[in-house]
Amino acid sequence: MGNCWFRGSSYINRVSTAKSETPKIQSPSERDRSDESRLPSNAREVEAMRLDSAARNPLTAFSFEELRKAEVIFLGHLSHPNLVKLAGYCCEGEHRVLVYEYMPLGSVESHLFSRVMAPLAWATRMKIALGAARGLAFLHEAEKPVIYRDFKTSNILLDHDFNAKLSDFGLAKDGPVGDMSHVSTRIMGTYGYAAPEYIMTGHLTVMSDVYSYGVVLLELVTGRKSLDKSRPVREQTLADWALPMLTHKKKVLGILDPRLDSDDYPVRFVQKAAMLAYHCLSSNPKARPLMRDIVASLEPLQQPELMPANV
Repeated sequence: MGNCWFRGSSYINRVSTAKSETPKIQSPSERDRSDESRLPSNAREVEAMRLDSAARNPLTAFSFEELRKAEVIFLGHLSHPNLVKLAGYCCEGEHRVLVYEYMPLGSVESHLFSRVMAPLAWATRMKIALGAARGLAFLHEAEKPVIYRDFKTSNILLDHDFNAKLSDFGLAKDGPVGDMSHVSTRIMGTYGYAAPEYIMTGHLTVMSDVYSYGVVLLELVTGRKSLDKSRPVREQTLADWALPMLTHKKKVLGILDPRLDSDDYPVRFVQKAAMLAYHCLSSNPKARPLMRDIVASLEPLQQPELMPANV
């Protein structure tokens, strides 16, 4: 089976089959296009993804081998309820297979922007926002801090109960330690989500993730994509378009996702979520809140009694 590693023997007999059945994925973030490989009833369900060795990062060239190593290093050693579990990997010749826990509801992106799926309820959106924030907070406050670097809706996956889990650690980077204020690195990530100071300087900090989080929170509030070339020029970049309206209590209601039922959300909760996004998107990285403070701000906005029944 080549160079393989698994969390427990229950996965091993399935991987050789998954490897031959799973189609190539052209981008490491396109998890929704991978085959769902299921284990016998006495084992856990997993999702196998075969990667294309020619895959490249959207901002700049980044080798597949680097992506795979980063994914295995971080997900193989980190464990948290809001991180997708890496079940194992297998390398054989030119073939590379990563095996993850099965996330039945797919990505947040697929729910937010699908024309066929029912729109997410406000309570569900805030549950997702909190879960993703907890995942990032865990990474930032680990013994060796980790900067996620590619936080976006396509990398947030959902289990059967809409619990959010971060996936795709191919671009994750060890954060600064000691007296270091930042990590200097090649510019990578996704346009529309990447922090402006990081794009300009290549200086990476945990606040780079906080900016990306603010963009995702905006997507949850507005139902708009972070970057949408089909819109008028001034509205194409979500953060630039929405930022001036986030501090106005009435204007922010005008940019709320129109698919939301007006009886579905408390207005004050929408305004608080918008203000939180505003602070995350500050042009001054030092003025952005820490992820643990974002978690604390989101906890009072939860409405578990309004969550829809399990899918």
